[in-house]
Amino acid sequence: MRNAAMFGPPGHAYVYRSYGIHNCLNLVCGPDGHGAAVLVRALEPTQGRERMRERRGVEEPRLLCSGPGRLCEALGVTLVHDGLALDEPPFRLLARETEPDVVATTRVGITRAVDLPCRYAARGSRFLSRPAR
Repeated sequence: MRNAAMFGPPGHAYVYRSYGIHNCLNLVCGPDGHGAAVLVRALEPTQGRERMRERRGVEEPRLLCSGPGRLCEALGVTLVHDGLALDEPPFRLLARETEPDVVATTRVGITRAVDLPCRYAARGSRFLSRPAR
């Protein structure tokens, strides 16, 4: 089953190919067997920017990881990473240093339940594919 990792234990990556073009990274977060994951749509590139620029072929920091496909390309995430633990190499999870200012907005890139506030972002981030409303 292609999405087996999503039904596995939490704390693992679920990577899938979207429209046969882009990889998408999800963090499995539900109990084993439940099938719940959070799509990582964007991030602010703070480390490894030169390598990200090489992989993406762009200079503008905002364009490195602003969107799930761009993010995976910049980080080198492929289907090989599907099912891997997020607290083991090549992944690395760090404890947050401060409490983030998070805003919940409506989701993007979907056709169902578009009005649900299930998209979470750092308030004011310029590294999103679409600004938070």
